[in-house]
Amino acid sequence: MSAMKKRAPKAPQRRDPLAELRMSNMVISKPFLPVELISQIVDHLSAVDLISVARVSRKMHEMVYDDTRWVQRLQRMGVWHDNEARRTGGAVKPTSESRRTPTIDRSLVNGKGRPQIHINGHVPTDPKLVQDRAVDGFDTVSLSSPLYDKNSPGDAMTVLKNVHSSRGQARQEYGKVHKLLYPYFRDALNATRFDRTLVVQEFSLPQHRAEMFSNIRTFAKSDVSLGASKREQKLADLISQFATAALLEFRSGYEYKDIKGRMKQYAVVMYILDGGKSGVDLFLNDNRLIANKSELGSVSDCVDYSLGSGQLSLERVQAYFDRLGDAYQREAAVIKEVFPQSTEVSLLYLEKIGEDILAPFLSALFADARTRNTSVYLRVISGSLHATSKFVQDYALPKNADELTVTRASNVLVRLFAPHLQLYLEEEMAFFRQKADSEVVRWDRDLSEQAASTESFLMSNINRQADKKDFMSSFKKVVMMPVSILPSFVSARPAIQRTDSSPGTTPRSTSPLPQSLSSSLPNKAPSDELAAKTALMTSRLDNIKSLFSIDVALNLIHAAKSSLERAAQFIALGGPPGDIAREKCSEIYLILIDTIGNKHVKTGFERAIRHLSAYNPRAQTPASTGAHQGPVVAPLTTFLELVNVGDLIQQMLDVFFEQEIVRMGIAKRDDFISPPVKEKRKFEQMLDEHVASGLSKGIDVLMDEVEYLCATEQLPTDFNPITQVFDADTINKRNSMFGIGDIDVSPTKPCLHIIDIVDKHVGMLQGSTDKSLIDVFVQEVSQRLFQTLVKHIKRQRISPLGAMRLLSDLTAYTAHISSYRNPNLTIYFNALREVSQIYLFEGRTDKEIEEMSSIITDAERYRGVFTVEEVVEFAERRSDWLAIRTKVESRVKGESCSVM
Repeated sequence: MSAMKKRAPKAPQRRDPLAELRMSNMVISKPFLPVELISQIVDHLSAVDLISVARVSRKMHEMVYDDTRWVQRLQRMGVWHDNEARRTGGAVKPTSESRRTPTIDRSLVNGKGRPQIHINGHVPTDPKLVQDRAVDGFDTVSLSSPLYDKNSPGDAMTVLKNVHSSRGQARQEYGKVHKLLYPYFRDALNATRFDRTLVVQEFSLPQHRAEMFSNIRTFAKSDVSLGASKREQKLADLISQFATAALLEFRSGYEYKDIKGRMKQYAVVMYILDGGKSGVDLFLNDNRLIANKSELGSVSDCVDYSLGSGQLSLERVQAYFDRLGDAYQREAAVIKEVFPQSTEVSLLYLEKIGEDILAPFLSALFADARTRNTSVYLRVISGSLHATSKFVQDYALPKNADELTVTRASNVLVRLFAPHLQLYLEEEMAFFRQKADSEVVRWDRDLSEQAASTESFLMSNINRQADKKDFMSSFKKVVMMPVSILPSFVSARPAIQRTDSSPGTTPRSTSPLPQSLSSSLPNKAPSDELAAKTALMTSRLDNIKSLFSIDVALNLIHAAKSSLERAAQFIALGGPPGDIAREKCSEIYLILIDTIGNKHVKTGFERAIRHLSAYNPRAQTPASTGAHQGPVVAPLTTFLELVNVGDLIQQMLDVFFEQEIVRMGIAKRDDFISPPVKEKRKFEQMLDEHVASGLSKGIDVLMDEVEYLCATEQLPTDFNPITQVFDADTINKRNSMFGIGDIDVSPTKPCLHIIDIVDKHVGMLQGSTDKSLIDVFVQEVSQRLFQTLVKHIKRQRISPLGAMRLLSDLTAYTAHISSYRNPNLTIYFNALREVSQIYLFEGRTDKEIEEMSSIITDAERYRGVFTVEEVVEFAERRSDWLAIRTKVESRVKGESCSVM
């Protein structure tokens, strides 16, 4: 039953009224703004509001009094200098007394209450004193009684200049500025006209008013509170009214020439307000000189009609610049007297003169000059640059001008001449190129005409029979033609007029031959063809030295100098125009080098070498050439004279390079990659190569002359006198019968002649070409002379008596070669002299044969110059060789075998 018993229901639980309260957190929430946001809000408060905010709490006090906040305001006004602040150090350290008596009441808790102001450690009780000190450095200043004399600068005028950039003191420094300038700032915002402001009432001098308005404008930059832009615009409009009034006074002073009065006074006012820009603009735009520029003259005034049809005169162009300079000087004196920034205004005025006066005048002048001729155009544009540069230097640039001022003045020249520079330089280049080419062409034409006249004269008698045959053949054809178409007969050859009046001679042309050419011609044309061709060759050889000319080179150098002096002026412009001018000047020099080098000197050397190659001494006659008269070979002598001319031209170009190219800054002397230096070295290399080539041909000519002298002047009896017995008396008697005379052991005539010729021609090279080239010439001549003498000796018959003269000749040759101080050359001639010893033995006895054979096989004697076989060949030239041959050869073979 107990199981079946029903459970009794539970009683309802009692609700706890604090349960929900226990489950909740005890959190007290107070609304607040982040410190950063508060700081940004504080940044947009006025200075007075900032001080009020600082009185709210300690945290707000610290935020407002933060030194960086006030530094920013001073920076906006442009009176804070970080460099000065760094020099003065950090914040000012508080004294022990100030640390004991803080300015904030520390009894304040949770930001409640209000900071109390402490003065000297005590809380003031006087309400008036508390009110005056409430703004903490931003006291309200009463302006009922001025702090300064109205006619003299006061603290308000100089306060911005006296701000100290000291860390920790920025708030105090800003407070001083605010105290003195804020009342004027507030008054200006309430004024409707500038003349009703407190500034105008308190200051009577225009300069002081301008300084105060400028200070107020600067102070307004620190205003960042709401509506600051409108206040700034209001202040700007007010100052603009004052500036406009000052500008009107400035204009009035300029019109009535009150230079030192109103004009100067209000120029200073405008300089204070806006840097003087408005006054400068008015002076430049309403300038008397620019307005009356027609009084200076025009391009037509620069034409000199006294020169016939009229030509542009540089003297009259200079007169125009003189008039401009005088007028400019008067205006420059006004600028210096009136404007505080006189240097800047002078530069602006110069730029205005260049733009409004000089640019139109110069453009018209250059256009007129170009319509006349190139020479006038080049002279006028270069002369105008000189005149303009002189004008700028004498009138526009102040003394001791700094680099920036000089650069700006130079830019005026650039703007004036840069538009005309490219065309001028192209004309200058074309003018010099045409001058250079015409000079060379004229020279070549004259040479061709002279050569044609000479050939026509010399071959006139030779071709006369052929002319007759040609004439008769033509006559037979023409005589059968109808009369109406008969042509007029004109001789195909120019008539040549003889200087003599002998009958039967052909008259000469009226054009005279050059003196140098006609002097080498005979008075009468040769009638023999060989003689005529010989005379023609002689004439060409005689005129080798005139194949290029110092006069032509000098004329070209003078022309290049004139062009460079004109064009090089533009290098001083600097920048891209100066670089272009320098490049074109370099090209002028390259044209000079190419014309003188390749078109004149090189061509002349090539002609000379061709003439030398065609020279044959055996085809000449002493009467026609004079080649064998005197100690020189005429063709080689004239070529060496040509070498001297080439050397002089090279020296002239060297001087020109130093005096013009280097001096003008067109190229540097040691800049091996610059085109002028490269072309100069190329010219020198070309000259050396052609001199060397010509000397090579000259050596051939010289050796041909030596061989000719050996063949024609060397008598058979020189080395082989006619003798049958060896008694001296008998020999002298025999020789006297044949006209030989007494025994002579001196060098022969050909030997002396050859030595003299070689010495003369080597001496001609001294000082006219490079020493290394001379050494090569001497070595080649000496070696070729040695070979010639070897061949010459092997063509002679030499007797023991004649061997003395041969030894004398070889000794003389050896002594002469030794004078060149080249041991390698002397070895050859010493060996040849040793060979002559084999001719001294009479060869009658076996002992003499043995000694002769020993000399032949003595290899040490010849220093490797001759082999035994070659010495035997010399021995074969003995007059008694057939008689002693067997004995000598057997002994030579025997001694050679023993040596081996």
